[in-house]
Amino acid sequence: MHSSDPNQTFPSRRKILGAMASVAGVSAAGVSASALLGLDAAHAAAEPSRTSGAMGAPAEAEHAAPEQLFAQSRLRDYKTRRSSSWDRTGGNADAVPVEPGATATLLDVTGAGVVTHIWFTISSEDRMHLKNLVLRAWWDGESAPSIEVPIGDFYGLGLGEYFTYQSALLAVAPMKALNAYFQMPFASAAKITLTNEGKVRTDSLYFAIDYTTIAKLPEGLGRFHAQYRQAAPCRKSANTSGKNLKGEDNYVFLEATGKGHFVGVTHAVEQNTDGWFGEGDDMMFIDGDALPTINGTGTEDYYNGAWDFYGQAFANMRQGAPYIVDPERTGGRYCLYRWHIESPITFEKSIRVTIEHGHANDRADNFYSTAYWYQTEPHAAFPGLPAPEARVPKVVVGG
Repeated sequence: MHSSDPNQTFPSRRKILGAMASVAGVSAAGVSASALLGLDAAHAAAEPSRTSGAMGAPAEAEHAAPEQLFAQSRLRDYKTRRSSSWDRTGGNADAVPVEPGATATLLDVTGAGVVTHIWFTISSEDRMHLKNLVLRAWWDGESAPSIEVPIGDFYGLGLGEYFTYQSALLAVAPMKALNAYFQMPFASAAKITLTNEGKVRTDSLYFAIDYTTIAKLPEGLGRFHAQYRQAAPCRKSANTSGKNLKGEDNYVFLEATGKGHFVGVTHAVEQNTDGWFGEGDDMMFIDGDALPTINGTGTEDYYNGAWDFYGQAFANMRQGAPYIVDPERTGGRYCLYRWHIESPITFEKSIRVTIEHGHANDRADNFYSTAYWYQTEPHAAFPGLPAPEARVPKVVVGG
């Protein structure tokens, strides 16, 4: 979206979309994250049956109570568990160190269950520990991880700096408390690790992974995936026509094969030149479509803002730009997110989620992103994780 005053008229400018997007979904309170996994089906099935009476009206409708009236009190059949860094001696040393090159195992269980919450707080002298500590997870004994992301990027802190914000699936609370609420089902095993790929010891890693165990997973559940990518800088397109219909040279958030649904993305930007970086449109290619199945209208529009956010940070349940520093200047920094929990983007065979960097890819800023999705296994190979030093944001003047 253009960065100029929205009160002026631009003959070639698209119409304002932000207000429309703000009323497209239901309230955050009405969204159940478990619906993404199909785990609300049992509750729906348990709702009292109703037969139609005269004129099609439900018989005894005045006596039927809505299911949500019982949601908190309905008894559960799962067992609640936690894996954490608590002091096994009974003392107060409730953290573990992680030496350079070492890996801490955070969860290693067998059987069926669902990870529901992952919390961290970290004490480290490493200024870039959010980029150097890498979170990985494997489900059901798979050989390649389904999560492979620097810990800061996983929590939306894609520039290696802490800030506080709240959203439906990720939140960073004071002081440096990292929280993730994705539901991560597993049928036979789950393993989660954190590796220190930096050169400085992590003095204190505090963690808590909440999960449930159940006898057996229901059918039709995808496995949770999170994948990191970066382009520092993005490569300017050689196409100078100002037209981009097929997504050539777009930045890629995600490429996946199989059946599943895309949940959302966190996206960090470091500007290498002055001006508004966000004229790029989001383009999603589903099940082999040559042209975008879904085509957006601008970067801030995709993140459900408008008019370059007017330089104002915000954080809502489904979308936000919670971190904006020196907007539209060289060295300007943004952290953004969008959750599609009101309508996950489904695919039957494949998906490719992309966004332009500038209009028709005419800018070369630094992009860092994490895509989050559910799918059937096996998943396609992830791109190689960049070396730790390459993950550290650095301005490349002029791109």
